[in-house]
Amino acid sequence: MHDDTQVARVFEMQKSLSDGMFPVRWVANLGYGYGYPIFNYYAPLAYYVGGVFNLVGVDALIATKLMMGIGIVLAGIFMYLLAREFWGKTGAIISSVLYLYAPYHAVDIYVRGDVAEFWAYAFIPLAFWGIYKTFLFTGKKIPWIWIITAALGYAGVILSHNLSALMLTPFLLLFAAILFVYSCFHSSRTKGYFLFAGFFLGIMLSAFYWLPALSETGYTNVSSVITGGSQYKDHFVCLPQLWNSPWGFGGSAPGCTDGLSFKVGKFHILLALLSVIPLVYFWKKSKIVFILIIYAIIALLFSVFLTLQQSKFLWDMLTPMAFFQFPWRFLVLISFFTSFLSGALFFMLSNIVAKRKITQLGFFVFSITITLGIIMTNAKLFVPQKVLQKTTIDYTNLRTLEWETSQMSDEYLPKNFAKPTSLQSIPISRFSQVENPFRVISVNTSPKNIFAEITARKQTRIRINQAFFPGWKLFLDNTQISEIDSNKGIIFTLPKGTHIINLQYHQTNVELFSDFLSMAGILVILAGIICSKITTYGSKKK
Repeated sequence: MHDDTQVARVFEMQKSLSDGMFPVRWVANLGYGYGYPIFNYYAPLAYYVGGVFNLVGVDALIATKLMMGIGIVLAGIFMYLLAREFWGKTGAIISSVLYLYAPYHAVDIYVRGDVAEFWAYAFIPLAFWGIYKTFLFTGKKIPWIWIITAALGYAGVILSHNLSALMLTPFLLLFAAILFVYSCFHSSRTKGYFLFAGFFLGIMLSAFYWLPALSETGYTNVSSVITGGSQYKDHFVCLPQLWNSPWGFGGSAPGCTDGLSFKVGKFHILLALLSVIPLVYFWKKSKIVFILIIYAIIALLFSVFLTLQQSKFLWDMLTPMAFFQFPWRFLVLISFFTSFLSGALFFMLSNIVAKRKITQLGFFVFSITITLGIIMTNAKLFVPQKVLQKTTIDYTNLRTLEWETSQMSDEYLPKNFAKPTSLQSIPISRFSQVENPFRVISVNTSPKNIFAEITARKQTRIRINQAFFPGWKLFLDNTQISEIDSNKGIIFTLPKGTHIINLQYHQTNVELFSDFLSMAGILVILAGIICSKITTYGSKKK
């Protein structure tokens, strides 16, 4: 797959966790061995899961596969829970199978290797489900359990993939706004405000990640990802490609011929189109479901529009969209809305045939046939291009971490950092001579600490081969000293004699504040659970 850095990231996450760093922000061996704060900027949730498996003794390669497998399966589970609220069990199975077997899901897993994006893909239905259940249960009591569900879904998207969260948020807010307006006319405006509580709580829970990622981006070269071959203007989709485009394991290119497929899936498109038929049925049965189907159809069409060249004026006008890099990322939402809408037809049919045993049998056979058709048509996409005969050590040895993997993702190094040009130019030692010789008596390194005893016959200048970011503090014989941030590491003056050097990583004030917000969000959740339990217990007593 394109992003073959997953095992290395899981391994590095485990090393930082084992060093007592939480939240994990810094890794030691990536960035050509200079280290960098990748998990300050690259959404970390999936890697926490993989890192914890690795931490408790699971091999790093197996831990990575477990991490990926969990992210894949959660997509089907959460879509089933959402769709069941609208379409019943049969419709929910159809929607969840479509969501799980969406061609773009296979692209993310087996072609791009975008673990972050397909983990976010899994949490999208959970966010919608939590908001809808909040709407259903908003009454005299605060629907804490569903507010928390919405918060966990929204935070899950943010912590899995920040770009997916940015893409999803307008659609999710509009969904909540529609339910809010409906509640104003049918219950009360005050109760409708609970629909937005999940957003604020989700923002609090994920603050430890998104707040430093936004405020401290200027320390890195992250902005470089929207230049060169990753500019959105070169990656619009041609409309026929959404219906069918050849399957491949290459990359995206300007024009209508690409190395990877952007097809939505024929079953997805046809069944989503047929969701228009149940509109008449739901107009009589449930006005709110009728409205939400209209919303989903419009959201689907708008998502399709954003993948096409015709939407370029919007991309030019809304400058933050440049960070999406590829307009075809909206296939995430296209897959979601087509899968969700497809269950509507089956709900209507199941109700029409409910009173007749013969038609019930026919409907059952029809549903099974469609389900098997979806799986058989799309399962062939969920296979690797080739099987690599690699072991864990092939991904986690120092040469691979410090050179091969680092080359794939070095935008998290400081601006103007002098990147090594070859494997041989990567420093072997943590300490290098700037002027006058010195001798390292002992050294002990970890992701958040470099401790060494060094002796020099006369005053000298030393460079610590460590990328400098705010948060690193240098101590000489337990006294903090000033250092110079250079484009190759951290330079300091060592007096004559033998001294203890200690370079420590501390969170910045922004990071500490973001941790506080996330902890506050956890406390709100705990308080909500306790309140809901007390309320339930009191009701049972009466």
